[in-house]
Amino acid sequence: MTSSEIEQLKSCLKQVSEILYNNCDNENLETFADIEQMVREQVLEFVSPQIGFFFIQTKTGTTQGKKRTIKSCVGEVIINTKQAQILGIEPYKRHSPLLEKCTLVLSANESYQNAQEDMFLLTGIKIGHSTIHRQVQQIDNILPDMKQSLSEVAIDGGTIRLRGEQGEKSQWKEYKVGRLQGIYQGAFFQDNDSLINWINSQKRTRPLFCIGDGHDGVWNIIGEIGEKQHRIEILDWYHLMENLYKTEGNKHQIDQLKAYLWMGEVAIAINYLNQEQFLGAHQFSKYLQKHQSRIVNYHYLSWQKVCSIGSGAVESAVKQIGHRVKLTGAQWKKENVPKILQLRCAYLNGQLGISTVKIQQSKLMMIN
Repeated sequence: MTSSEIEQLKSCLKQVSEILYNNCDNENLETFADIEQMVREQVLEFVSPQIGFFFIQTKTGTTQGKKRTIKSCVGEVIINTKQAQILGIEPYKRHSPLLEKCTLVLSANESYQNAQEDMFLLTGIKIGHSTIHRQVQQIDNILPDMKQSLSEVAIDGGTIRLRGEQGEKSQWKEYKVGRLQGIYQGAFFQDNDSLINWINSQKRTRPLFCIGDGHDGVWNIIGEIGEKQHRIEILDWYHLMENLYKTEGNKHQIDQLKAYLWMGEVAIAINYLNQEQFLGAHQFSKYLQKHQSRIVNYHYLSWQKVCSIGSGAVESAVKQIGHRVKLTGAQWKKENVPKILQLRCAYLNGQLGISTVKIQQSKLMMIN
């Protein structure tokens, strides 16, 4: 922008400002916050929609088609069918892509009611909590695809509280979470097949390291990932130690077992347990026998930084998902659970940023 254009803009804005000031309730402008709110209201109602309309008309070069009003971050903007098609606005959409993305970001972190209130506070745009809820239910499958090859998978489970029907008590039900490469997470409610298909759709290395705790449900899922001959299953070291500390061996016995297991010498550890016979030794021995093939040389994997030796990354993902789905008093309808899990994971995966809006719009424009 040239200096002359800047001066011209200032002159025009001064005239606009005088008109807006003369037509507002200026007697109640007592604080800076009052002025901020009033200016924002005036701009959203009278100024930015006109600027947006000019940009749309100039960029598309058309005024053809039936007109409709789109609620956007710059106010309510009039757009016609042809312009919407060129700019990648889906038919019958009442909210702009960026505005919808803002509501999704808020609802991924807080209740729909709070998202409604915060949306108005942050943008000055009013969107009802019911509308926000509908937007969440309309999101498409937004699971991420890894750019690099997948070498490490961790699986764990979380719980969510379901609303009881017709006066029945609420129930806690489990969902499964997969974390790929310690970066991307996906959560699935009573749909293990989709979790498995998502992981198997990625380009995988050979071998593929799969980490889990001692629950059978986790290993049933891992058993369907990749090819058996290229999969290395690893029992979470910290879960293994948790079970060791449940026994009542003395310090020397515990330290000796820990040393054996750290080096992956599970057979020696089992023999040692059978010899010592302290309280809990027999039960822990059975546990080791059950997971013998999954107890690896943790020392080597850790020292060489081959892969993780614990499922801390996926456990962290479960906790972060729980921050949204376990809000105080939150109870969910069964049919609404998959979408809120998808939304929370999309937020945690960084899929709700400005750049993703541009990518999605570009794809729609290419289709049109």
